[in-house]
Amino acid sequence: MATSALPQTLGALRKSAFTPALVGRSVKDELRDNLIARLRAAAKTKAPLFPGIVGYDDTVVPQIVNAVLSRHNFILLGLRGQAKSRILRALTTLLDPAIPYVAGSELRDNPYQPLSRFAKNLIAEQHDDTPIAWLSPIDRYIEKLATPDVTVADLIGDVDPIKAARSGQELGSELTMHYGLLPRANRGIFAINEVPDLAGKIQVALFNIMQEGDVQIKGYPVRLELDVAIVFSANPEDYTARGKIVTPLKDRIGSEIRTHYPESIEEGIAITEQEAWTARSYATFGSNPDNTVQAIEIPHYIRQVVEQIAFSAREDKKVDKRSGVSQRLPISTMELVVSNAERRALIHGESLVVPRIGDIYAALPGITGKIELEYEGEMKGADTVVREIIRTSVAGVFDSHFPDVNTQQIEQWFNLGGTVVLNDTQPSADSLAELKQIQGLFEKLAPFHITAKSKPELAVSAAEFLLEGMTAHKRISRSEERAFTAAEKKQRNVDASNFAERIREREFEDPKTRSRRGFN
Repeated sequence: MATSALPQTLGALRKSAFTPALVGRSVKDELRDNLIARLRAAAKTKAPLFPGIVGYDDTVVPQIVNAVLSRHNFILLGLRGQAKSRILRALTTLLDPAIPYVAGSELRDNPYQPLSRFAKNLIAEQHDDTPIAWLSPIDRYIEKLATPDVTVADLIGDVDPIKAARSGQELGSELTMHYGLLPRANRGIFAINEVPDLAGKIQVALFNIMQEGDVQIKGYPVRLELDVAIVFSANPEDYTARGKIVTPLKDRIGSEIRTHYPESIEEGIAITEQEAWTARSYATFGSNPDNTVQAIEIPHYIRQVVEQIAFSAREDKKVDKRSGVSQRLPISTMELVVSNAERRALIHGESLVVPRIGDIYAALPGITGKIELEYEGEMKGADTVVREIIRTSVAGVFDSHFPDVNTQQIEQWFNLGGTVVLNDTQPSADSLAELKQIQGLFEKLAPFHITAKSKPELAVSAAEFLLEGMTAHKRISRSEERAFTAAEKKQRNVDASNFAERIREREFEDPKTRSRRGFN
């Protein structure tokens, strides 16, 4: 609804459908009423309560619903990259499309029940001619990232000496106050991210205004009967183990809701597909439009490997569990994978962009920056750890697609001296010609519906996945230049490498064979 079609004065508002009872509902009642209506509609349409939130339908969302129905202030506890901020912002969808307030009021006063001295004086002077403005749901959401340097003035407010001097008011007058973020969130939702990072005295001021509605500013008691739904987010470790949260504030938070990472690869793929920028367009310039990229096609096994990297990293002992592995890791990785495939297609004038496993290795910068390592991992180095994780992920996805595949014919081709190089320096058609020399290779790609008529980009990607899976299982070898060769031979004889050690052990066990020479 356009705000121009809504009442613009208090008199017009009184005659409209925006009655004192409707406008005077508290924010928590408004959220509750609109949630009830949405639940009833969802029962018929099966539509999600919070579009864009994937994987929480049976876990987190029911708890949020219970908290809203209970009119609770609540906190989301979870590691980074678990959609906490997105969930909090999604609460705005439960607010009314528009609500009126006294124009010019810092506290966004209800015209029927003004809170600030400014609004009260304005209504007393202009009566029905008092100007009315309107708030959208987005205007009613205020978010603050908590940091140790946040002050009471930032959140609650402070005395403004300049305002006092210009108005001639006493410093203790309400009209000399400069309101902080929380009062300016009146009649809306106030979200604080990473609340344990707030200093203790700030947390005390926060819970005091939450519970009693009053606070002292520079020694002057100020009563602010604010109507605010306050929601928080925090890391579970900061909120519990380290004791960074003051007990009275924790006691006044109605519900603690735990978020989590995707519980399955398919859920993770859905999130990454939703968030990653992969639907790219291309402008055509010049007189030769044929030499441009026409489409991007991402094979499902590529999506699986990218997602499996995050799952494997979360379980890897060399990765810090306390920091977690954000869902932003597969999102950034997928964008870089597509970009590397895009670069290869543009260089060779190919019309179809198809990512390969090699592109995932090219996306290392998007992975190493998203994980924090334990001491063991730091000793090995981030690149080494990530390469091991990628190799493990490829092996797992390979086994899901080729559980009982017999690759002896392919291995034999390599054992007889065969070599194939798959990198970005040659077009897909040339790579395909090399791959066709490998006996029995393309017969194994039936699960991907690869035939002689398949596009070279798709065929090369599928073949490289198969070869990379064999490499992960050490059936063949691959160099850093992505040259696939026969598996590295073990030492001719493992016993020979330890020959001297075994001789010493034998002499020690059998006195008859022990050397008679004395010890120097």
